[in-house]
Amino acid sequence: MSDDGNRKAANRRFVSRRELLFRTGEGIGGLALAFLMKQDGLLGAEVASPSCANSTDIQSPFSPKQPHFKPRAKAVISLFMDGGVSHLDTFDPKPALDKYHGHPLPVKGEIQVQQGFPGPIMRSPYKFKPYGQSGIPVSELFPHMATCVDDFALIRSAVGRSNDHSISHFEWNTGSLLTGYPSLGSWVTYGLGGENQNLPAYVVVYDHRGGPYNGPSNWGAGFLPASYQGTVFRSSGDPILDLRPPAGYVTPEQQRARLDHLGWLNQEHEKMHPGSSELSARISSYELAYRMQGCAPQAVDLSSESDETKSMYGLDHPITEPFGRQCLMARRLIERGVRFVQLYSGAYVNSNVDTWDAHDSIVDNHGQHALEVDKPIAGLMTDLKRRGLLDETLVLWHTEFGRMPISQRGVGRDHNPGAMTMWMAGAGIKGGQIIGASDEFGYKVAEQPVTVNDFHATILHLLGIDHKRLTYLFNGRNMRLTDVRGELIPQIVA
Repeated sequence: MSDDGNRKAANRRFVSRRELLFRTGEGIGGLALAFLMKQDGLLGAEVASPSCANSTDIQSPFSPKQPHFKPRAKAVISLFMDGGVSHLDTFDPKPALDKYHGHPLPVKGEIQVQQGFPGPIMRSPYKFKPYGQSGIPVSELFPHMATCVDDFALIRSAVGRSNDHSISHFEWNTGSLLTGYPSLGSWVTYGLGGENQNLPAYVVVYDHRGGPYNGPSNWGAGFLPASYQGTVFRSSGDPILDLRPPAGYVTPEQQRARLDHLGWLNQEHEKMHPGSSELSARISSYELAYRMQGCAPQAVDLSSESDETKSMYGLDHPITEPFGRQCLMARRLIERGVRFVQLYSGAYVNSNVDTWDAHDSIVDNHGQHALEVDKPIAGLMTDLKRRGLLDETLVLWHTEFGRMPISQRGVGRDHNPGAMTMWMAGAGIKGGQIIGASDEFGYKVAEQPVTVNDFHATILHLLGIDHKRLTYLFNGRNMRLTDVRGELIPQIVA
């Protein structure tokens, strides 16, 4: 190296006082900037193994949000009976069906059936008897659920607008008859966020046989940001696939570095394509998946539950074990801060067998599916009560429509959106009450019809949300879950 080069190299080892002060000032400014970015949640996560401790400082779409007013419920468990449960054979007994069995249904106009073959009036093959202090009659199909009837607000006057499975699933899950609208769970998590940033705010667990009619459209986010769609956990096998990398494949530090780099690439791409909610959802899902590695395995691991608890949910019997796992998983998720959990009974594989769609035989179909869910649901209700969770959890039992009072081929029942029964429990709701009524044959609602908009408005109210104020601007219009309708069910919110 020349003398001139040596002098330049030596000078690079020294700085002037002015440069020293300037560089020091830069460092102090950097510390201040880092502090402010940390407060605003703009810094990457520290390199560490994922933990199950709730990360309250993480900024995500599911950060907790303030309700409009004091809520009565913090979480929702939705029990959706896929296929259309017969209200006439479960919670809405009709003596007129016994009296006029075999006679034509005395109604004006043509009876709207979905599959044809309308027959005469058919009595219920099941006996009813009163239960609890309220004395509400329940079918022998549900001997375990009947013991919880004093906790139910039984709505016998729910009414739908379609007798088609797919359209009715859209209606009761999204409030619309059309595809592409956000689900109830998406609206709830959009409005409230979640309570545990290491778990999804909205979880769906569907039947072990497969998914329901319409599949993911039932829990989609529609025009809301894609982050608010439901996250599917499986009810059999490993609930969450590919949650952990193979042993020895990558260290936590390497995984964190890869996610940081991937996040940077996605953010740069997002700058070039602003407004892409799908990309934002992907970035958020990568980070959530990383955090879930520390918390989700524990949340879905049922081995720590006592034998008594497992038996209460029916995990000790092959018929009740699948839905029992779903119910027990739901309890474990909501007690860990998941906001909305939806469970499905019934799978769109062979609809007349694998769902509650009792065209071929009400006895064979409902006899099978009632046995699968009766004990697990009763176990869930009992467990929530004894843990003090029922007061702050809203439990829904619903389906897409009821069934006809006339027979189909003499043994089954066709679809009937004109009358159905559902129940709500928990969240301080007065139990042991019956709301509304269907006519003497259970064909149409006769008193206090409850529409899907009323149902959804009431659910949001119990969560502290005014359904008229929960809006999202889409196509130049402030959209609502309840559209321009919806009245609170007074007996529920009283």
